[in-house]
Amino acid sequence: MFSVFLQAWSSEGEGINFMSIAFLSVLLPMLLTGLKLTLKIAVFGIIFGFLIGSVTGYILQSKLKILKFIGGVYIWIIRGTPLIVQALYTYFVIPKLLGIDMSNNTVGILVISLNSGAFIAEIVRGALQSIDPGQKEAGLSLGLTPAQTMFHVIVPPAFRNMLPALCNQFIIVVKDTALLSIINVNEITHLGQNYAALSFRTIETYTVLALFYLAIISVLIILQKNVEKRLTLGVKKCSM
Repeated sequence: MFSVFLQAWSSEGEGINFMSIAFLSVLLPMLLTGLKLTLKIAVFGIIFGFLIGSVTGYILQSKLKILKFIGGVYIWIIRGTPLIVQALYTYFVIPKLLGIDMSNNTVGILVISLNSGAFIAEIVRGALQSIDPGQKEAGLSLGLTPAQTMFHVIVPPAFRNMLPALCNQFIIVVKDTALLSIINVNEITHLGQNYAALSFRTIETYTVLALFYLAIISVLIILQKNVEKRLTLGVKKCSM
């Protein structure tokens, strides 16, 4: 790969040429490779983040003050510190404190999970609070247990309410993975930085990188709008 890259660079000279076949034939495969890891981290991060956020969001609704305090401190720490600082701390400090080794990708997934979990917790709490308290009372009056009422009466409409926000959070997570380049995770941005550093073609590389991200996020936004549209139609059909 590196030899092909040098041939592409030497053949193009120093002029700016965004559509050079040799230039794109080296850069685009690198970005696509980074895209696979980016999506992997984003998907695992949003799944684990949803689990963390769901538990935390539910805890924030509980009457146990100690649990609410722990959940509040977790959200306060995550929302009060930049993601890039969280990545550096998790990569350099946590392994030393615990005496364990973690790969760059594992740290990346962990950071994204904890970060998104804090924001999803607020989404979950808001969704649960949006449900009419009468729904819970109706479930209990029908003889359902509190747990059955929660999972069969409260959670379904709450999940529909939070789905658009969760889709938006996933888009944010995909963009946030770019900050993991600081800990040498080989996602899209890190590979683009490597290419620019070796080729000295910073203008072309970062322009293509920006367009690459713009295309990916645009596709995700379109998918999000389709999900919201179908969700709206589904709610209208149920109300008819």
